[in-house]
Amino acid sequence: MKYFKLLTIYFMSISYTYVGVRHFIDPDFFLAIMPNYLPFHLGFVYLSGIAEISFGILLFFKKTRTFASYGLIILLICVFPANIHLAESELSQSILGATRNQTIIRLPFQVLFILLAYWHSKDN
Repeated sequence: MKYFKLLTIYFMSISYTYVGVRHFIDPDFFLAIMPNYLPFHLGFVYLSGIAEISFGILLFFKKTRTFASYGLIILLICVFPANIHLAESELSQSILGATRNQTIIRLPFQVLFILLAYWHSKDN
């Protein structure tokens, strides 16, 4: 189980860092899922990108893993409204080429990612 946990830690570290970089390479993708009620869409896209890159890198190292894990939990909770908006918005779905069912199926994965981050915060 220890090796599986390490595998998930390194995989998630790389994944969060990659997705964080994507916020700067392709901000339009993330702008398409921003709820209308939030201001400063581009600023929040960049801020969440910085957070994903930072926490993704920090997750890689045992010394900073707990901090990164809790940061990721907070980040995942904060970006969840964007995922809900995507599931509700036909315009956002069409911009991203996603179906309503695909966006709804995607929602529970946020809980899985939160649970993984919590697991990664614990030794062993």
